[in-house]
Amino acid sequence: MLNDKASMNKLRWIMAQLRDPKTGCPWDLKQDFTSIVKCTIEEAYEVADAIEQQDFVELEKELGDLLFQVIFYSQLGQEQQRFDFDSVVAAICEKLIRRHPHVFGTAILTSDAEIKANWENEKAKERQAKNKAEKISILADVPNNLPALSQAAKIQKRCAHVGFDWHNIEDVFDKVVEEVEEVKVELTHLQNSEPEALAEELGDLMFAVVNLCRHAKQDPETLLRQANRKFTKRFHGVEQHVEQSGLSFEQHELSKLEGYWQQIKLAERKG
Repeated sequence: MLNDKASMNKLRWIMAQLRDPKTGCPWDLKQDFTSIVKCTIEEAYEVADAIEQQDFVELEKELGDLLFQVIFYSQLGQEQQRFDFDSVVAAICEKLIRRHPHVFGTAILTSDAEIKANWENEKAKERQAKNKAEKISILADVPNNLPALSQAAKIQKRCAHVGFDWHNIEDVFDKVVEEVEEVKVELTHLQNSEPEALAEELGDLMFAVVNLCRHAKQDPETLLRQANRKFTKRFHGVEQHVEQSGLSFEQHELSKLEGYWQQIKLAERKG
């Protein structure tokens, strides 16, 4: 098997060798479901970063790393007689076929809205099937370890599916303005009020901005990552201007640094 052509079976064989109690890798043998979660999250972010950077050579490698995480979990499941790779594949095949009745069945779903509504309906049925004895909240299985922006968007999408949502983006924007004003009030009275009150209002503002992104059909996590990259690139430009000036950051007035920033923005527009 070691010299066989690369395949899914070979990858599964490699994983089994790494977990062999007698001849396996000491690090791999120490891992369990919980310990490799952080690796899975890291690999998923590296995939996202490669896509955002349009680095398809790196993406090929990162997708392999992410696939290995699935193989690792499947090996652990098999060892504990909970599930194995084949059952994982069977589960996703069944789910995809069931959630796409317009492709694999007779349903007619033509618009994005109809397709998304059907998808959410199927997910709701799955949540209800998990526990028929009690009423389960539609938010019950929103992962707590999602990035906060993604979690907020997922919560809002779930609520929107049952009608708890603004009907137009103008109302959403008004809510953002309302939250901004409430933050301003807390800032004005900061010395006489509890810091927790300001923190709460800032959280409400961020939640409202996420909702605005969602109504604008934009992913807030992606938008903030893009903004982070843009800021980092521009700040590198500011650093270059500072270095060329022969002075340190501390020796610059803020107005001068802002001038560098505006020069960089202008160059971007011309470029």
